[in-house]
Amino acid sequence: METDSPRSPEAEIGHRVEDLWEVAEPQLSPSEKLNSCFEDIPVASFPRTHPSQVIEIPSDASLSETVEILSKNKILSAPIRNVEAPEDASWMDKYIGIVEFAGIAMWLLSQSDAAANGTAGSGIGSPVSNLVSRLGSFTFRRTSSGRVETATDSESDEAASVGGSFFETLTSSEFYKNTKVGDISGSFRWAPFLALQTSDTFLTMLLLLSKYRMKSLPVVEVGGDKIENIITQSSVMHMLAECVGLPWFESWGTKKLSELGLPIMKPSKLVKVNEDQPVLKAFQLMREKGVGGLPVMDTSGAKAIGNISIRDVQYLLTAPKIYKEHRTITTKDFLTAVRQHLQEQHETSPFLHDVITCKKDDTIKDIILKLDSEKIHRIYVVDDKGNTEGVITLRDIISKLVHEPRHYFGDFFDGVVPLPANSTV
Repeated sequence: METDSPRSPEAEIGHRVEDLWEVAEPQLSPSEKLNSCFEDIPVASFPRTHPSQVIEIPSDASLSETVEILSKNKILSAPIRNVEAPEDASWMDKYIGIVEFAGIAMWLLSQSDAAANGTAGSGIGSPVSNLVSRLGSFTFRRTSSGRVETATDSESDEAASVGGSFFETLTSSEFYKNTKVGDISGSFRWAPFLALQTSDTFLTMLLLLSKYRMKSLPVVEVGGDKIENIITQSSVMHMLAECVGLPWFESWGTKKLSELGLPIMKPSKLVKVNEDQPVLKAFQLMREKGVGGLPVMDTSGAKAIGNISIRDVQYLLTAPKIYKEHRTITTKDFLTAVRQHLQEQHETSPFLHDVITCKKDDTIKDIILKLDSEKIHRIYVVDDKGNTEGVITLRDIISKLVHEPRHYFGDFFDGVVPLPANSTV
C-alpha cells in the first residue's frame, strides 16, 4: 500500500500499526488484531517528551509553589523528586510519588477532618478550621478497586459555600505557604508510583490508561536513574488523531458512538452540578464520585452552560482575588470570573470555549479530532434539542480501542505497596 510519509512521530506509530495489521492472522477479529498490533510495539517507541519538558516538583516545594508550577506549565500532575536523594540514585529512590491538583485539593479537604478532631495543628480561626465550618467533616473510604473516595457528614449546599475572601485568606496563610509537598505525599498506592518500563507494550500502556484509570504513566529504564518519558491520555489521543486516514484506524474510527456502546454512562448516572450551586460542591462531587470533571447545568437542568474539571481548582488557589467581591461563589460565578480573568491575562484555555458537544451518530474519529484540537478531556453528548444526555472521556475512548486478554497482567502488580486505610492522598 502506498501512503504519504508520516507527518509526525505519532503518525509513524500509526504506520507501524498498519504494517502489523496487514500481516496479522486473518482469522482474528478486528479487536483481536488491534490487540495483537499494540502488543508488538514497545513503549520505548512512543514519541518522547524532551527531557527539559519533564517537569519535576522538588519535595521541599511548598503547596503554593507546587500549584504555581503545575499551573504555569499547564499540566495536571508531576513527579515529586526527593531533594535528599543523591543524583546517581535509582528512580525508585529519587522520586517519592506524583502530585496532582486533585491530590492537593483532596489533602486540603482531608485537613478539615483532622482539624475537626483537633489533630491538624492549626488553631481556631485558621483557614483549615474555617474549612471545617464550611464543608463539614470529611472521612475517607476505600472502594473494592482500592481507590480512595471522600464521604462528608454534611452534604448541603450551605456546607460547600464559602465567600470569595476565603481563598485569599487560605492562599496567603503560613499554612499554605510553608507546608511542603513532600510532607503531604503520605503513602501512595504504588511506591513511589506505577511506572512503565521501556520494554512494556502499547497494549499494557493503553489498558492502564483506560481500564485501570491511570491518567499519566512515567516511563523508566530498568535500573535507570530518571524518568525517560511521561505518557498521558491526552498524548495517546493526539497519536490517534495523527493516525486518521490509515486503513486500520478507519476500520475502527468510522464506527458511530452508538455502535461502540458510547456513552458508557447512562443519562441518569451523569454527575452534574447546577449553575446556582456553590463551586465547592462541584469539586466535592468530583472527589466523591471519582470523576475528573462535570457539566454545569442551566436552571432547567437540561442544558450544560459550562464544564468544570478537577484541575480548575487551580483558579481558586492561584487567582483568589477574582472572587473577593462574591459573598458566595456559585458555579456560574466561577465560570464567569475565570473566563474574565483568562481574557484579561490574554491566556488561551479550553475554559474560554463554549461547551463542546457531539451526538450519538457522530463517529469515534469525529470525537477524537475534536478532543485533540480543543485540548480537552471530555465531550458531552446531546440530543436533537441540545439537552445533555451523556459524557465521553478520553478513558472511555481508549477503553474501546483495546480489551484485556484473560490473565494478561499476571504478576505485573506484584510488589505494589498497599494503600493504608488512613491514607489521604
